[in-house]
Amino acid sequence: MSAASSAQTSATTGGVTPTADWEFDKFDDGSLKLVGELQLKKYGKFLEDYATQLKEIEDALDDSIGDAWDMTLDPIAMQSLPYEQTTLLQLIRTDNKILNKVVTVLAALCSEMDALKHEAKTKFYNALLLYGEGEPDEGLEEGEAQVQMGRMFPLLQELSCFVSRSYEVVRTVMKQFSCLYTNRPGPKMIDVTDVHFQIVFEHLGDLLGVLITLDHIIEQHPTLKEHWTLYKRMVKSVHHDPVKFGVPQDKVRPFEKLMMILEGKLLDGMIFQNCVEQPFDDDKVNVSKNGPFAEEFAINIRDYMTQLETRIGESMETNQRYKYVGVIGLFILHFQIFRMLDKRIFKTIWDVYKKIPCVHLVGNVVFFPNEFLLVRLPNAQQLLDRKTQLAVQQAGQTWLASRNQMLTRDLQTYNANIASWMVRMESNMEKGDSLMDNLNYRCVLFIQGLLHAHNISHLVRTVMNLHVALSKPMTKSAVLSLCRLIELLKSIEHTFHRQTMFVTESINHVIQHLSVKALNAIAVAKKRIMSDKRYSERRLDVLSALVLAEAALNGPASRERRLVIKLAMAVGTKMRAFKEDELMSFDDTLRRLDEISQLRLRVHEACDTSFVYWHRVVFPIYLDDLCENVTDTHRVH
Repeated sequence: MSAASSAQTSATTGGVTPTADWEFDKFDDGSLKLVGELQLKKYGKFLEDYATQLKEIEDALDDSIGDAWDMTLDPIAMQSLPYEQTTLLQLIRTDNKILNKVVTVLAALCSEMDALKHEAKTKFYNALLLYGEGEPDEGLEEGEAQVQMGRMFPLLQELSCFVSRSYEVVRTVMKQFSCLYTNRPGPKMIDVTDVHFQIVFEHLGDLLGVLITLDHIIEQHPTLKEHWTLYKRMVKSVHHDPVKFGVPQDKVRPFEKLMMILEGKLLDGMIFQNCVEQPFDDDKVNVSKNGPFAEEFAINIRDYMTQLETRIGESMETNQRYKYVGVIGLFILHFQIFRMLDKRIFKTIWDVYKKIPCVHLVGNVVFFPNEFLLVRLPNAQQLLDRKTQLAVQQAGQTWLASRNQMLTRDLQTYNANIASWMVRMESNMEKGDSLMDNLNYRCVLFIQGLLHAHNISHLVRTVMNLHVALSKPMTKSAVLSLCRLIELLKSIEHTFHRQTMFVTESINHVIQHLSVKALNAIAVAKKRIMSDKRYSERRLDVLSALVLAEAALNGPASRERRLVIKLAMAVGTKMRAFKEDELMSFDDTLRRLDEISQLRLRVHEACDTSFVYWHRVVFPIYLDDLCENVTDTHRVH
């Protein structure tokens, strides 16, 4: 061994670390990367195969076979709401310019009232209802209530603007109708003899119902009023010593004035009353002295109430009880303008208490129609004796006791009916010999589910909220029955969701089928009108209205088109254009078209159980029972 090598050996063995020169050069031929990618591919393939096997097992063990959606796995649903891309001016086009103008104005007002109703529901209801929720048991810290109220001011200002706009729209509707139905000498815009634009009054009733609801939300919200009082005291303190709080003196007074305006307009429970008591007369239009319009207004209220009364509390009811609140608003508006009280209409409105004791509006807010009538119509007390008024109070308690006794039986009935309906929905089977029969079957099936949902929803809402309103405790069996009914309600919603593909596919075909059915009816009416060769302006109006309805039906069943159809048919059904049975069939077709074209929205509204938040004290009882009696484990999902 040479001296150099022996030196190297001794250096290494002596623990000296070799330098970089002594290490071998690193060599990478890419084999490690190739091996890694290969293993990754194998692992990916394994995962895919395993996922496929799991899916096959899940499908094999699933309770249905087909393209079904799961509410938890597929939270996004397909919306099939028809959308209109044209304006009302483009939709309403006939050779009859006067009719065009009348229908356009009324349609625009209806659309505006629709928009206001939607704004109230989406922006104001929940914001007001949930104000102050989540307050700790020991109460808020000093000054926190004022801070919360301060944060509410932008919303209250928006609400004030909303209310002002609503007043303006109501006033405009009254003036437009006063110009349309008039006995003033001179040429009339259009002959409106026996023409009833009931759809406009329905929209007006909905808007008045919104104002009534806002009043009730604020009236039944003690936290909001309490915080408002504390805030006023704070502002008063600031007013006495603005320097101490660092607020300019010239800004305190306008702010106090704004607070007074907001309080008088929104918080004193006068939103609705101020609307109906506003002046409707001006230099150009004298609404209150218009006899023909007063009569027309009363006729529309009577006809509308008759339609609602036959369905309220019955198995065919959908949203009629909410419309009933609007009818009460219309009746009070009619009285405030014309100072006339129709006893027959009043009796029909009053007697609804025999069917339903109250109407649940939203959240924990309950509307008692008879109490409201007595407060808002002091003259009505002259039409009622003491016995009649006491009967109303007794009827509410009797209804509640009766319903509590029947809850178990109702639950069994609904259970069987909804199970049967769900089986038919899941089967997706075609019924009937022809395509028309099949489409009719699907239409009825969807509407049936919607009716079941509304019936259960009305029952649960009314019973739960009436217990609170009357301070009546609920028994354990009643709580469990109501919770089971809520389960059924959600099962209807889940069934519609599971069958999204089937429903979405069917809806367009059903809408087209109903549209063709309506078009055929209009074609027969047109032929009947055109067969009479005698010319008259009224005949021309009827024919133009039928042409307009026909044009609106030739397109998607959007909200705007359906509105135009109803307005046009108010004129188009005159001069015996339709036989009585044809007209009934046509009205039924339009009702179905309404329900089917916005089915997803209607189902969501009917199956909405957000009101249970205010009754959450029942949950422990329900969950304890669910855990103790594990016979129905499938209910835990």
